[in-house]
Amino acid sequence: MDEMQFREIYTLMEAAFPETELRAFDDQFALLKHARYGLRVNRSEGGELLGILAGWQFSAFRFVEHIAIHTEIRGQGIGRRMLEEYLNEAETPVVLEVELPDTPIAQRRIAFYERIGFHLNPFAYQQPPLRRGQAPLPLHIMSYPAPLTEAAFHPYKITLYREVYNISKISAD
Repeated sequence: MDEMQFREIYTLMEAAFPETELRAFDDQFALLKHARYGLRVNRSEGGELLGILAGWQFSAFRFVEHIAIHTEIRGQGIGRRMLEEYLNEAETPVVLEVELPDTPIAQRRIAFYERIGFHLNPFAYQQPPLRRGQAPLPLHIMSYPAPLTEAAFHPYKITLYREVYNISKISAD
């Protein structure tokens, strides 16, 4: 995928995610060269961008970093189908990060994932900053097909911090 093609995808990502949950364009584009990172693009028969699912494949689990559907066609089942296809291919657990359930939109997102079979795990988690000058972002971890304890998630957290966020040492939080 060239930079021009990716720009269309990044525009969709910008519309779907706050700046705190999205890398700068060049950093996001650079991920396409990472062997563990994959970007699935869903287009209409006419070639229009419908949605994307960006994820990471590790030996012990898979991580859904972004899933975004074009604003005008949300609610038509495209995101659900993309995510279910991804889950059906998974031979290992799948985790993703979600906002704290303190707004109606965050609650709807969590309910969407729960309907697909994800579990909201109750322990604290912070996403490291994706851009210089940002603070860590308090989030929750959802897991599929079963809930995770904080201890069971800890090896996943180490992998996420090292591979996805480029942090070699994590605190005991």
